[in-house]
Amino acid sequence: MANRAYLRFWTRDFSPETMIAQFVRFLATVPLSSARNSFDLLIIQAVDPTETPVSEWDFREGTFGAAEVAAIAAQHIHEDTAYIVEGDWDLWTFESETLKWKQGPQPLELICRGPLYDDCAATSEGQFSVDLGFEHLFTGHAGILAPGAASNPFDSSDHPIEKTFRQWMSVEANRREYAARTRENIQQLFSWIESIERALPLERNELWSEGEENFEARLDAILAQH
Repeated sequence: MANRAYLRFWTRDFSPETMIAQFVRFLATVPLSSARNSFDLLIIQAVDPTETPVSEWDFREGTFGAAEVAAIAAQHIHEDTAYIVEGDWDLWTFESETLKWKQGPQPLELICRGPLYDDCAATSEGQFSVDLGFEHLFTGHAGILAPGAASNPFDSSDHPIEKTFRQWMSVEANRREYAARTRENIQQLFSWIESIERALPLERNELWSEGEENFEARLDAILAQH
């Protein structure tokens, strides 16, 4: 199963009285897909993730921006509640089977956690967090970009798709395009983080992934390559 990447952040003065105001400011920073400039889903979750959601709203038949989503969330303000929002943003993706690049919608999951939700998970997981999607959208496949900073450097698997991929990557123009498209994804992520830093009173943020010991350092190393 492919590893996933996450953004977590913690803000100052976070409380039941301020969290919806901060939530709407956070949602307003999301670089939604140009194909559909709207969020798709809102889930109100009480107590912890094992509980049946209190309510769900499917927005796919309409257009719902940050203000509309936050207005619904504001009707359910509780310390032990989380607000889960889904939408898409545009990233470059590489199809190993076709060896082609495509820019288009990729899913995002955004969470605002009340202070007491899931045994105070906000303390460790962030008052706000984002499931950014597959890690390789930002690191490339199999540690081939900036391998010196990779936790799992590229191996020599004999799988037909990987053999074809290695052959394709042996061409300098292909390597350059692969690195350039991946850097564009990283730059969009970093630009979004900068928008969040301007919008919210951040204490700290953290980029984390399931496959990298230091995800942010890996991204920095890829950006530094020429």
